[in-house]
Amino acid sequence: MPLRETLARVDADLAAGRVPVARQRLRGLISSFPYDLTLRRRLAEVYRLYGDAAEAGRWMYLEEDRNADETAAFEARYGSPRWRMKALAWQGPEAKAATTFAEEQLVAVRTACAVELGHPVDWDDPTSSRDALEGAYEAPSEPWTAGGVLAGVGCLVATLGFLAIWVNGLVALFD
Repeated sequence: MPLRETLARVDADLAAGRVPVARQRLRGLISSFPYDLTLRRRLAEVYRLYGDAAEAGRWMYLEEDRNADETAAFEARYGSPRWRMKALAWQGPEAKAATTFAEEQLVAVRTACAVELGHPVDWDDPTSSRDALEGAYEAPSEPWTAGGVLAGVGCLVATLGFLAIWVNGLVALFD
């Protein structure tokens, strides 16, 4: 699906209160267009709806006008450079960054990761930083937020609604 069409769907999802769907669409777009800082900014805005400062900070990390509290929350949740490198979901050389600030941030994270691991790492070679990650991963966590709980409940309700529709469709099919 083209970028514009997907962004139109994101807008429609947000207008309809389907925040988890909008979040997932934006994550997919970032995977396809890792250099597009506007997509990262949009995803940060969605995480602000959840009240998740760490994830908002994660997706604004390459922006010069980022919020210091969100950046600190991101750095605390992803406590090591290797986890930050993985969390940023960047692909390719830092030179593809849209701004000098973003490029400097990416270089700093990659360099810190290389120092931590004791060998060079590369954005395009996940195994260059993965060897030290295997078996050492502990999911980042923070205290629950009201927004996070409500989002989780909303996802559960949406899933149950979908399952109910699906089961009713199967029942109708066999009647």
